[in-house]
Amino acid sequence: MRSIVPVLTVVAVIIALWYAACVPMNIKFALTMAEREGAVIEPEGAAARRDLSAIGLALRNPDQWGDTLAQDKPRLPAPHQVLVELYDTVIDKKITSKRSLVFHGWVTLSATLLGFAIGTVGGIVLAVGIVHSRAMDMSVMPWAIASQTIPILAIAPMIIVVLNSVGIQGLLPKAFISAYLSFFPVVVGMVKGLRSPDQMQLDLLKTYSASKGAVFWKLRLPGSVPYFFASLKIGIAASLVGAIVGELPTGAVRGLGARLLTGSYYGQTIQIWSALFATAILAALLVAVISGLERGTLKRMGLGR
Repeated sequence: MRSIVPVLTVVAVIIALWYAACVPMNIKFALTMAEREGAVIEPEGAAARRDLSAIGLALRNPDQWGDTLAQDKPRLPAPHQVLVELYDTVIDKKITSKRSLVFHGWVTLSATLLGFAIGTVGGIVLAVGIVHSRAMDMSVMPWAIASQTIPILAIAPMIIVVLNSVGIQGLLPKAFISAYLSFFPVVVGMVKGLRSPDQMQLDLLKTYSASKGAVFWKLRLPGSVPYFFASLKIGIAASLVGAIVGELPTGAVRGLGARLLTGSYYGQTIQIWSALFATAILAALLVAVISGLERGTLKRMGLGR
């Protein structure tokens, strides 16, 4: 209860602020519709209200506050509208339906997991090379850092076009974009972890005439496990973002990115927000899975709490 009460308090405050923000965000359209139905609005006429403050209009017309929470295409959907859309597209729709967020979520998840696997393996290999080779440390690491300065929205279309030109389509282009975002946290985390043993521990193994392989498997790799899982949590979230971004420039019709894209095309803000919430829930579940694996692994190693 000590941990639940603060969380529920923060959630309640966020929801209250969200509802409060819906009123000024949606008030102008609500006033226009109410005036068309014969209600008395202050001031009269959409032209007179165009340049006025939304907060001021809301305070002068409290009778229309309820209308701001029930619009079909609001600027800012109310929390209950997003929850209804989530229920409709997650629970009420068949999984095979193209309106089901479970269906679209699986499409995005497939690219996410494949890209995450590619990025993780590539990151581990690069980290091992960087730690054991000064030449790689001086050459590869700066390029890895520089690669992350390129905006993903700029490079994603380039990756898709290049891969399409050689006949690679479908899941792989999105997976490569996911891998591009997820490999860097793994590289940094693993390099830090593999270098975490102090000099006294390394000297002790040298006194036992331990080979580089033995030092790696017996000391460096076990010492890197906490860093590895910390980087995986960042990498899986970045991989999900990469999969969604990879769906945007292709005009995809499947996936959470496609839901965001179609929602923006047709002004379906409720659809956009429900897709965003579905993405956040999916990311939280993926991080929770990795956290569970981390606890189990550290417990088996005798490091769990």
